[in-house]
Amino acid sequence: MPEHEDPGGPPDDRVEVLQALEKLPPGQRAVVVLKYWEDQSITETARLLGRTEGTVKSQASKGLTALRALLRFDPTAVGDQR
Repeated sequence: MPEHEDPGGPPDDRVEVLQALEKLPPGQRAVVVLKYWEDQSITETARLLGRTEGTVKSQASKGLTALRALLRFDPTAVGDQR
């Protein structure tokens, strides 16, 4: 049994997410990684990147929208097997 659980999901999914992240513009990628991967708050993400909270929120929204498109994520398809 592994010492800790990998929060990234199955290896194939993790690789797919990392490849999609590489396609995001640098600003969106930084915000998405800090906010969702590193679990930083909006305030902390803004501080770390030297941006306003409004910019961080906007970049997070745009980044998640782009990732969903790149990964063809359909939130209505619970348990969807691609």
